[in-house]
Amino acid sequence: MAQERTGVATFKNNPITLVGPEVKVGDKAPDFTVNKNLLEQASLADYAGKIKLISVVPSLDTGVCDAQTRRFNEEAAKLGDNVVVLTISVDLPFAQSRWCGAAGIDKVVTLSDYKSKSFGQAYGVLIQELQLLMRSIFVIDANDTVQYVQYLGEMTEHPNYEAAVEAVKKLV
Repeated sequence: MAQERTGVATFKNNPITLVGPEVKVGDKAPDFTVNKNLLEQASLADYAGKIKLISVVPSLDTGVCDAQTRRFNEEAAKLGDNVVVLTISVDLPFAQSRWCGAAGIDKVVTLSDYKSKSFGQAYGVLIQELQLLMRSIFVIDANDTVQYVQYLGEMTEHPNYEAAVEAVKKLV
């Protein structure tokens, strides 16, 4: 049975349970399988040799998630070709695609964890009660070592965009 973590996060000040281990700086990045679209999957290996900024959001169709993804799309354009920005949610792949088209998002790669919740469980961000992913940020270097982690304590708050971008810039 997967590890459950309580007392570490809330949604609108109500306690929630996160499923999976807490990933820490210095850890080898856990592998995962997510969907690029309904038929095509992706894993950590698909981004081998790149610096990865992984922006985790509950749903692109909410205000903070929308703002978070737009902000990292802007930042992605400035970070160079050796950096990939991945936004992972449990939104269905076609909903992600529709949202990106409507929002003009063209630098961030959206990936869906809807099918197996593999990413959510590997990175300790699956919210047991809601079956959504807890807002969080991970920066993983080109050798797949975790260099920066931010687990938000309250799902409705914004992450520290500047700290995440600075963590990437130190690796470029």
